This record gives sequence, C-alpha cells and structure tokens, in this order.
Amino acid sequence: MARFTTLYSGSSGNCAVIEEDGGYILVDMGKSCRWTTKALYEAGLSISNLRGICVTHEHTDHVSGLEVFLRHNNVPLYGGPETLEYLEDRNLVPGTARLFTIENSPVEAGGFLVEAFDTSHDAVGCKGYRITTPKGKVVSVATDLGYVSNAVFNGLNGADLVALEANYDKGMLMTGPYPYYLKTRIASSTGHLGNIESAETLLKLLKEGCNKFALCHMSKENNTREIVLNTMQTTFMEENAKMGEDCLMQLSLRNEISPFIEV
Repeated sequence: MARFTTLYSGSSGNCAVIEEDGGYILVDMGKSCRWTTKALYEAGLSISNLRGICVTHEHTDHVSGLEVFLRHNNVPLYGGPETLEYLEDRNLVPGTARLFTIENSPVEAGGFLVEAFDTSHDAVGCKGYRITTPKGKVVSVATDLGYVSNAVFNGLNGADLVALEANYDKGMLMTGPYPYYLKTRIASSTGHLGNIESAETLLKLLKEGCNKFALCHMSKENNTREIVLNTMQTTFMEENAKMGEDCLMQLSLRNEISPFIEV
C-alpha cells in the first residue's frame, strides 16, 4: 500500500512524503533538520528507509533544512540542474552531498521512479514531480506555479493522487496588507496558483479519472480553509461533481503532519 502526506505545507515550509511499504521519498525540506526529523519520527518514518529527497526549487521554504540534514544523513538529493547548481554554489548543501540531476528522463531512486516537469515560478528552474512507487502507484506534486501549463497538466494527468497548490484567494490577496509589488508577483504567471485555477485543474483531472487530491502551500495571509473548500465545492458542483462522493480532497496542514492518504 502506498501513502501520501505532508509533514508541513505553507509559506513557512514545505515537505511532502510518498511512502510504500516503509520506504519513502521526500519532496522538499523547507523547515529545519530538527523539525523535519521530529516530524518523521512522529509519522512513524525511519530515516534509514528514506530513498531520496526531490527538491523543487531554491526558495527558503523548500530547502532550509537540507544542508544540516544531508550533513548527518547520506541521502541522495534529486533536482533540476539549475537548482542543484544554485544550492552547491551557495553552500546550501554540504560538499559531500550526493546530487542527481533529473531533467528529460526518469530517474530510479531506491525503487521509486522519479520524473520531473517544469513549473512556472520565479526560481532558477522550478520543477514538479511525478513519482511512481515500486508497486506502480503514481503521485504527482506541483506546489509552486503561476499557472498550469500543458507540461504541468501532463505531469499531473493519470496520477493516482495529485498534490497541487491552492495558494491564494484573489479577493483576499488584492485587498490584503501585502505591498502592491508582492501582490502582482504572487498573482503573476510566475507566482503562485490561486484557488480558482487550482479548482478548475482538479476538476479536469477528476474527469480524466484521478479522484484523490491534496491541496498544498496555502497562504496564511491570503487564504482560509473555508474559502478554499467553498471554491472547490462551487467549481465542482458546476459539473455535478461532489467532494466526498466523487473524490477525496484534503487540505494540507501548515505546521503539522497531515493525515496519510492511501493511494
């Protein structure tokens, strides 16, 4: 049985888990080594069974725990070439780190098959990941993107579970306390994905057969759980689809381990 969860998810840090029969892959490590190690212990996950870490991009909320964690644990790190080069050049990973580039071809990681796809975000080479477990279950993760391109949709389509960003409510963002430049950055094509775009994408994926979703990277200042769920419900009802009946949808927790979803 394969499972998915997040150890934490939001602007203060992101870390997702794809696990099967004890072995697992992490996507990002955006809180400290101590925080992440404690969360892994509480989730019942042994570091000795960690097959690799996939890093989406270089922003602090996705990499801040890597340097210390990799100094203490000889775990392979996978990522796009620009991201790995950025991390090396700025000593954000130790010199002893085992780095593996993922670009145009799938890479095997301890029995898991990892594929990367480009996402539109203001980073040096932001990636989403499509991860196939040893028993053939597919989980796709895309947490930082300004819009859903064809490449992104193809990376998500056909997965058994999709973890997708639902970062902001447009009304809250535009009337909120952020300065104008930050509002435009978030809402741009290289920023983050809003609730409406996320809901429309998940509805398309539901029509293609995926019925398990995790909503990730929700903004603390520009979103609420109630607004996210209402947006999802309204969008799905327009096509006579019902959350809880036609699909499972979970909102990832900001500073806590979310419940595991069986895949």
